[in-house]
Amino acid sequence: MSATIDASLLASATAEVVDLHRFFVDWFDKSRCARADFSRFERVMGEGFSMVPPSGQLLDREAVLAYVRAGRGTFDGDFAISIEDIRPGWAAGDVIVLTYVEAQQRAGKASRRRSSALFTLNSSAPHGVEWRHLHETWLQVPED
Repeated sequence: MSATIDASLLASATAEVVDLHRFFVDWFDKSRCARADFSRFERVMGEGFSMVPPSGQLLDREAVLAYVRAGRGTFDGDFAISIEDIRPGWAAGDVIVLTYVEAQQRAGKASRRRSSALFTLNSSAPHGVEWRHLHETWLQVPED
């Protein structure tokens, strides 16, 4: 971990992680998706964004946007996410890495993944930071 991490950058990235996952719950839940603004998601996924989901694939920004867009209203009140154990990793200037645990309940099945996310400052983003890279690893694979 860096010796000094800008407290406002850490607070912005932390708020972004929590808020984006609230967006996901709204977006993917059939009864709540009408109030979810997809442009909020697009604004925080920085140009050149990439993601490695637990499967190990490498997804670019367009693939992630398409996947999320297609999943609107997929669940019927049976989807929840909690974010736990947010920790700062490395930071320098306007860049920070956070790790966190994402716990999901999907249609009665639990899963957990540890994520590492790279953020950069972007004054036009809701919390002043945008996602540049995300890497997820299973801690608990969804139950069968």
